[in-house]
Order: sequence, then C-alpha cells, then structure tokens
Amino acid sequence: MLTLPETVDVHAKAAVAKVKLSRTPLRLLVSAMLAGMWIGVGDVLMWSAAGPFHVAGDPMEKLVAGSVFAAALTIVVFAGSELATSAMMILPLGAIRRTISWFQAAGVLLAIFFSNMIGAFAFAWVMIQTGVLGHGAAGEFAADTLAGKISHTPAELFWRGVMCNVLVCVAIWAAARLKNEVAKAVIIFWAVLAFIASGFEHVVANMTTFGIGLISGGDVTWADFGTNMVCVGLGNLVGGAVVIGLAYAFVAGKARPDADDAVAQDPVEEAQAVLEDATAR
Repeated sequence: MLTLPETVDVHAKAAVAKVKLSRTPLRLLVSAMLAGMWIGVGDVLMWSAAGPFHVAGDPMEKLVAGSVFAAALTIVVFAGSELATSAMMILPLGAIRRTISWFQAAGVLLAIFFSNMIGAFAFAWVMIQTGVLGHGAAGEFAADTLAGKISHTPAELFWRGVMCNVLVCVAIWAAARLKNEVAKAVIIFWAVLAFIASGFEHVVANMTTFGIGLISGGDVTWADFGTNMVCVGLGNLVGGAVVIGLAYAFVAGKARPDADDAVAQDPVEEAQAVLEDATAR
C-alpha cells in the first residue's frame, strides 16, 4: 500500500496526464463522453434492478440500487475514462503539488464536465429509443428519481453533492493506494453503495436522469436541470477538492524533494533514462 505522500504524488501525476490529454481536445471529449455513458449505464441498471423493489415499497430498494450502481464507477476506473467528479479531486491535487497550474486545473475540469454531459445526453437519447424505460417498474423508478431531484431545495442539493463526492473521491483516493485490482474494486463498491443508498447526489449521474426527462418531454424544465447542475456540481467540487483532496494533501505534508521531479518527468523520458542506465552498466 502506498503512503499518503506517495498517493498525493500519484494523483499529481494523473493531473499532468489529464492536462496533456486536453491538448488533443477530441481525445478528451471522447474519453469524457465514455465516462458520462458508463455512469448512465449505472443509472439504467439501478432503475432496472431495483425498480420492482421501489414499486413494491420494499426497504431493500436502496441496498439493491447501491449495490448495482457500483458497476458504473468500477467500469470508469478499470476501463479508463475521464470523469468530472474524480477530476474534482485529482486536478486540485496537481495544482497543490504545482505539477499543473490552477488555471489548467479549472479549464480541464470544465472541459471534462461538459464532455460528460454530452456523453450522458447521447446515452439518454439511445435509452429512449430502446424503450427499456418506457413502461414497467424501471420506468416508474426513473420518473420518481427525477421528480425527487426536482423537489429538493438548492441547499439540500449542495450538501447531498458534498457528501456524494466525499465518498466517490475517497474511493478513488483509496484505490490509488492499493496495488491489487480486487481490493480496488472492493473499496469502490462500498463507497458507491454508501452514497447511493444514502440518497446523495452525483452530478454526472444526474445528467442522464435529467437528459431522459428533457428529451422525452417529461415534467421537467431546463431551469430545473440548470439548478441541479450548479448546486450538485458545486457540492461535488467541495466534497472532492476540499474535504478529500485538500484534507489529505495537508495530512500527507509537503512533497518529498525527489517526488516533484518524478511526477513531472515524462513517462517516455523516464523509460529512456532507465534503458540508458541499464546499457551503461
């Protein structure tokens, strides 16, 4: 298991990789669209699997919903794609370690956020064409989920967003410390189960929920969508950047003198240096 300072360095290096990816905007767009789609898959899986429990008023609904939605973040992490909520922790850590600037962190985060949204809306359109949510328990659960999100006050949305990304980002933080893939999957599962079962708000998951409602002509407005994106998005940012990112950076302490150089070094250059050293010997 990595130490806390080593884990900060890992995320600082990941921030550099995100900035490099942003220099090819189309690649960043596609990567983030995929993440928006994978989170949308989690939404549909949750509505389909837990829908019958929801309709029946079974208290097992939340446990089932949280358990299956964990597939979404697991796919994002293991398949590899750019997700705004995890970037809300990673990019600030890069800025704190000075591997990237705060301006770069903000720009890349916004690019990922809106690319997630494009992917989520594209996925929502496809789901409408499939008809899987047009009737039955899954469709009723999806409609009730959207109605519930509209009913929350801005303050409720913000604080639910904070708590959601505390759990999402602690999963990403902890997974980076672990070297075993099974252990990574386990920590992701428990964190996602906690935030879904508790009723917290994930801004990217909400993109698909609202996208389906808006495209299908449901009882929702663009103003409702905007309010949710702003309130939940800001809450997610505080939860990821401040509660997890800044807190663990403070606990980890200052970067080691050799860590910054290691983080900033290009992977290709590093491999070449190792090869040259081996040849010299």
